[in-house]
Order: sequence, then C-alpha cells, then structure tokens
Amino acid sequence: MAVQEMSRGTHTTACACEECAREGHRRAVAAFLEKRDAFAAGQGVPAAVAHSLGASRQWVSDELALSARTVADRGREAGSSWLYVFSRRAVLAVWIAAGVLLLVQVAAALGTGWSAARTAGLLAALLLAGLLTVAARAQSLRGGLLAPLVGEDNRLSTSKAVPTAWVVLTSFATLLPALRLAASAPGPERQALYAGLALDRALPLLSVVVLTSGVAVLVRRVVCVRIMSQRLQKLPADRPRGADLLTDDAGRGSFPDAQYVLVSTAVLAYAAASLARFPDRLPQLPWALALLMALSAAVYLAAKYAEGSRPLVLSVVRRREPGDLDAAVRTGDDIEIRGVGFVPPGAQTPEMLARLVVRIGAVHVHVPLVPVPGGFTNPSDTVLTVPVPAEVEPGRTEIQVVTAAGVESNRCTIDVAE
Repeated sequence: MAVQEMSRGTHTTACACEECAREGHRRAVAAFLEKRDAFAAGQGVPAAVAHSLGASRQWVSDELALSARTVADRGREAGSSWLYVFSRRAVLAVWIAAGVLLLVQVAAALGTGWSAARTAGLLAALLLAGLLTVAARAQSLRGGLLAPLVGEDNRLSTSKAVPTAWVVLTSFATLLPALRLAASAPGPERQALYAGLALDRALPLLSVVVLTSGVAVLVRRVVCVRIMSQRLQKLPADRPRGADLLTDDAGRGSFPDAQYVLVSTAVLAYAAASLARFPDRLPQLPWALALLMALSAAVYLAAKYAEGSRPLVLSVVRRREPGDLDAAVRTGDDIEIRGVGFVPPGAQTPEMLARLVVRIGAVHVHVPLVPVPGGFTNPSDTVLTVPVPAEVEPGRTEIQVVTAAGVESNRCTIDVAE
C-alpha cells in the first residue's frame, strides 16, 4: 500500500501519463453528464436568464458546449497517451511471439532433432521482428506498429489492415527459403528451394497481395475524392480501436468491412497452415480461395463507392408550442428544419453536435443543445430547431445547414413576415 501511495504521489496536474490522461477523461465525462442531467431537470440556470425561454436555452447550450469541448480535449489527450503506450507494448508482443516460436521449435526438435529449416525459421522471425521494431520506433508517437494501419480519420483502416497482414505473411514466407538458400550448397536441396519460389506456385498468393494492396490504394482515392466533392462526411476519432475494423464511423457493425476481414482471416489462416506444413516454399493457395478474396474485395470496394451522402433539407416549418396560434414565420420564432444527414457518422458526441450551424440569410445560427436525461432532443439527424434571430430581414430568406464535418446542405427558401 505504501508503494502504491508513493507512485500515486508522483503524479502532478501536468502529468501526461496514460493513467492520468484516462483519469482526466473520466472526470471530464462525469462532470459533463452531471451538468447535462442537472440542466435537463431545470436546475443550475441563473435567475438572470431563467425568465426567458430563449435566453435560458442559449445559456444552457453554451455551457454544455464548453463542457463538451473539455471532454473532447481530455479524450484526445487520453488517445495520444494510449498510442504511445501501445507502441511500446506492440514491440514487446512481437518479441514475445518470436520467443514463443523458439520454444515451439525446441519442443518439436526433441523428438526429431534440430534442422536447418528450424534455424531458418527462427532467424527469419528474429529478422522480421527487428525490422518491425525499427519501424515501430520511428512512429512511436503515432502508435508504432499501428501507425501504418491508421487512416486520416484516426481510425483503424480495414483497407490497410488486410494487405498489411498479407505482406507480413508473404515477407516471412520469403525469408524462410532465402535464408536456407544462403546456407545451402549446390545440389538437389537448392533446386528444391528454387522450385518452391516458382511463379506458377506463387501466382495465387501474389494475386491476393496485389489485389488487397490495390484495393487499399483505390479506397483511399475514392474517400479523398468524395470528401473533396462533399459527397462524404468524415470526422476524426479520439483514438483507433480494434472495433474500427468491423464497424462504420458511427460504431455500428458494417457488413462490407466484417465480411472482408472474415474472409481475409480465413484465407490467411489457410496460407499460414500451408507455410507451416511446407516451410521451404511460398504458401500455395488454391485459385478458388484467391477468387473468394477477389469477390470479398469487390463487395468491400463497392460499399465504399456507395457510402456517404450530403445533408439534405426537405422542408422548413414554424414550430408551434401547445396553445399558440398558427402564424407566419417571424423573427424570434423557432423554426423546425426537416431533412436527412444533419449528424454524420461519428458526430454523435456533444462536441460535434455543438458544431452544427444553420445559415439563415446572412446570419449564422448555432443549433442549441437541448438536454434531456440520457441525451439531447436537439439536434438530431433528421430535425433541427433553431430560433430566427432579429438580424434576419423580413422577406424571402434562404436556409442552409452546415454539418460538423463542414459539408453544406442544399438551400431552402422561406418567407419571414414583418
């Protein structure tokens, strides 16, 4: 207990370790939830603004937006700290895997004796682990071994993870016969090693490597083009998570991603088993499995072409409270904007919701956060409620929504009465 107290005492308010970063994020989240639920119950609103529904709503929204910004900052700090710690643990895991391989080789050699193939396998594992360690050290602040798999949105990329797994397996499978060739003398053994690297044997494997790598390049191009043309909304995450490989940006399960990972894992396991059975040659994949990988990649790529859409305003109506009379839209009234795509995937956090803006004529109106126990009633993906400010001139006025991703919707015209 004394040691634990001493270790805790070494942490200061400026400490950036993983434990302090996670604790700071937890406290920020707890403070935000407490404040949101208090406002939802009508508590904590100053008397100076409590008499006005619009003023109190705006004050509550601003307070929640500031608190949400603190939560997001603490979340990003925790994510950066997690990446740094993961980079070290990933390197340790690679060397532990090499040690496990050594133990397996020694155990297998007890009955049959040590062989040149086992030596080549151990040296290949050590060489690959060394290369991965150097690469991880160069990107320690971005997650080490995880860095090549992280997309521009700070999520694990399925399109990058799949070809990376195939490249690692192919590299290890190439090192095995290469090391044996370096130590073998001219003769039948060397000829057999050369035959194991023949193109006709390796063509299905090479086709899969080329296919998955090409899909990664093409997906990156498709995403960039669709973002630039405002047909796809992308928002960054706090940190990468393993679930990113199987879900969309909103955290929902994604069939195209899941089937691509599942099929790739199954075919990769077949290739690894083939390599373990015949370590003197590249894994020989049946063309049926290569075709299965091609079909899975085609489904994944087609889904990337189809996903995403721009926000669309369908209609704008005056919001009427119970007991009010029907009337035209005037300054000071609340209007209800109905449509789709106002909250893109990944923008469900309070900080992102607070970034929603409605352009009414030349006036930019931030969409107020309206809390309820457990969440918010405004904004939502299909309905936004905002007040018409006094600065809006009477007459025909255009309404346009700007999402948290910076994508603009279509324009909808309304009449503002005097």
